[in-house]
Amino acid sequence: MPQQPSEQGQSPLPFFTVTGDTLVATAFRPHDREASTHRNPSHRSPRRHRNPYHRLFTHPGARAFILGNLIARLPMGMFSVSAVIMIAGSRGSYALAGAVTATGLAATALVAPWTARLVDRYGQARVAVPATAFALLGDIALVLCVHYGAPDWTLFAAYAATATTPNMGGMSRARWAHLFKGDPAAIHTANSFEQAADELCFMLGPVFAAFLCGAFFPEAGTLVGDVLMMTGVLIFAAQRSTEPPPQRRTEKSEKSQTQSEARPKSQPKSPVRAPGMPPLLLGFLAMGAVFGSMEVVTIAFADAQGHKSAAGAVLALQAAGSCVAGLLYGALKPAGPAERRYPLCVAAMTVLMTLPLLAASLTGSLLALAGALLVAGMATAPTMVTGMTLVQNRTPEGRLNEGMTLAVTGLLGGIACGSATGGWVVEHMSTTAGYGVPVAAAALALTISAAGAARRAARRQVVRR
Repeated sequence: MPQQPSEQGQSPLPFFTVTGDTLVATAFRPHDREASTHRNPSHRSPRRHRNPYHRLFTHPGARAFILGNLIARLPMGMFSVSAVIMIAGSRGSYALAGAVTATGLAATALVAPWTARLVDRYGQARVAVPATAFALLGDIALVLCVHYGAPDWTLFAAYAATATTPNMGGMSRARWAHLFKGDPAAIHTANSFEQAADELCFMLGPVFAAFLCGAFFPEAGTLVGDVLMMTGVLIFAAQRSTEPPPQRRTEKSEKSQTQSEARPKSQPKSPVRAPGMPPLLLGFLAMGAVFGSMEVVTIAFADAQGHKSAAGAVLALQAAGSCVAGLLYGALKPAGPAERRYPLCVAAMTVLMTLPLLAASLTGSLLALAGALLVAGMATAPTMVTGMTLVQNRTPEGRLNEGMTLAVTGLLGGIACGSATGGWVVEHMSTTAGYGVPVAAAALALTISAAGAARRAARRQVVRR
């Protein structure tokens, strides 16, 4: 009777059979897939990349929406500079140009959360494209009003209409959160990449806008920005496979009443009322004051040194430091939960923000200030990345775009307040004293984050008891 081949892991036994008048013995060897893999290079398992960014860029559909998002985000750093150059060159008033751009900033702060809420409810593609088209109509109206000498009030109305511009950074972060749901390490890397992209766009955008307006005609920066914005949004919106599903509210039906009754009373109706969100948004407001005051004071300092044209390059170093730090921060594994890291990041930012103050007061050198800003900027991206991670964690499900847009709104409001405060200190005191404003704003952000952490720790102790 023929013997059966031995099981895997045991010594192989021969298989005996008879063919005609011949005895045949065959030895079976267990099939070793791993060995065959080494013998056949075509069947090797894919190499595991240590670079965490490789996961982002190789995800199906990710490269396309990254490309579209970057194209659409570059104009975000172009529009304000283009508007100032265009209006000041035509009307001869920087005060008017500043007032118009400030009006657009305020309008954006009011409208952006509502636009984000629509994005969450109906989907990115259905809202982002028409919202962008409406905003571009406002830009075109501004160009026409400036070119044909329309009354000043029309400039305010036209630029305010651009407030419907969707938050491209928020929508991109929402896609990453959807694609890597339940993977904190990947989301950390994605948020770091997005922050680096923000810094890159706001570093290159003003330079590109100034070049276009100077090399061609004053309206060139705005018009090219419009083309880039619409092109990028269309590419981004076309990537439906990576788009988060819309979270429609309860429809007016028989189910609405049942669902509303079944919903826990503690569930917030808005991200603003989510647990831990109010102090976090206040922290973003304070950090915005850091950025706004630093920009105004640095421009004034460079002007006082007789190098006003170098102010843009000096500020670009701060953004470059933040960009590099953001990419490095994303490549590292997060050390502990975001709630624990956030106060530490804000504390590091507060300490590093003293460097420009020391450089300005002790040396009075623009070159020393540039180096100080480069180092100080390295704390920006890690702080913003960790803060945005907390926003994602604390925002109710289905309201992610709205939650992140509220954080951006806080930043915009802080930038406006910081710019005004920094300008007042420079005008009434000195440019050196002006660098005390970002330090004070960073200290305020640290106080808010520390108070929030202490309150959460106290609540945990009460729950344990």
